[in-house]
Amino acid sequence: MGYTKRVNTSLSSPLPVVSDAVRVSERAEREQQYQDLLITSSTIIALLALLWGLIYLYTGAVVAGAIPLLYAALSFVSIGYYALTGRYHLFRFIQLLVTLLFPAALMLVLGGFINSSGVILWSLTSPVGAMLFAGRRQATGWFAAFIILVVFAGLMDAGVVPLGVAPVSLPSVDLTTTFFIMNIVGPSVVVFLLLAYSTRQRERSRELLLLEQAKSEQLLLNVLPQTIAARLKAGEGTIAECYDEASILFADIAGFTPLSAELGVECVVELLNDIHSAFDAIVKRHGLEKIRTIGDGYMVVSGVPTPRHDHAQALVDAALEMLAFVRNWPSPHAARIRHRIGINSGAIMAGVIGRAKFSYDVWGDPVNVASRMESSGLPDCIQISERTYELVKDAFVCRPRGTIDIKGKGQMRTWLVEGRRRGQGLGIRD
Repeated sequence: MGYTKRVNTSLSSPLPVVSDAVRVSERAEREQQYQDLLITSSTIIALLALLWGLIYLYTGAVVAGAIPLLYAALSFVSIGYYALTGRYHLFRFIQLLVTLLFPAALMLVLGGFINSSGVILWSLTSPVGAMLFAGRRQATGWFAAFIILVVFAGLMDAGVVPLGVAPVSLPSVDLTTTFFIMNIVGPSVVVFLLLAYSTRQRERSRELLLLEQAKSEQLLLNVLPQTIAARLKAGEGTIAECYDEASILFADIAGFTPLSAELGVECVVELLNDIHSAFDAIVKRHGLEKIRTIGDGYMVVSGVPTPRHDHAQALVDAALEMLAFVRNWPSPHAARIRHRIGINSGAIMAGVIGRAKFSYDVWGDPVNVASRMESSGLPDCIQISERTYELVKDAFVCRPRGTIDIKGKGQMRTWLVEGRRRGQGLGIRD
């Protein structure tokens, strides 16, 4: 069994849920959509103001009709100005300002809340629009201005503050109720549609972020064990572990360099992809952990990060299956692919290296010996050290190779695995 040394730091989790590039792209897309929405909503409100003005003119209230017509003209001019210059912030300010002030001005001209049929309700679209298009901080100021405007208009309507101008006399036809309905329904529809759009965009953004998070997590699981990835996401700043019992496998194609020069880059990439994809499936089926590939080299560890008592047997089973795959591989180059596989066992260390690009790696003398087992091995053979042999000799048929010189280690006894003993089942985890 292994033990884990954990070093907690004050840093937040080094794993970004969503990359900064994705956030910037999503934010830019959202801002563009808000700009398009502001143009659309401003155009709709300007057209409604135009309708309001024409109705007032039709009823003979020329001064009252001039105010919404002037609003519509200013709104269309600001839209054209934005289309020509692209100065979005100025365009947004103008739209919020005229939407705030002109309904209040029309109310005062018509003689108060009742006589104007509550037309000041249209001013509410200004702080609501500010919340959507400018953010909460700016929207607070616009909403405060709306409240002050309503209170001030109420004081004028009550006679506390002198109006300064004579109210416009409407025709004898009573349109107060009709305008009340229009002035309630109109702003309500605009506000509802703006909030509905905002909610829809927020939900869409959340779905996109969740999708990107799922992609990030899947990519993370391709390079880190699931348990290690979970610990990093939980905020562990440093992960370092020591395992008393584990086994390491190195696999390499004999004579790969001259073969790759002969076959060409596209063929080599396709060849390695087929082989390593098959090896990945074997590793997963046996409950092992792939560490890395370097060119034609393939490295696997057993008993890490989850300790297991049969680490050596599981790794030898996987090695035999790897050789069997290459032998039966339906490729025109299969006959020229001859793997050397080396395995060693012992106490190793493991941990996560890097912050921008994560790597789960293992190190220690047993890892170096496993690499030497591969490099000094024979093609189409699995060479194991004496330590591994003692762990698997009862389950596998092993032929002594004798004592060979291992670089950096001197003379070492090694064995070649020929297969499982009869009556011994494969140690494959579900």
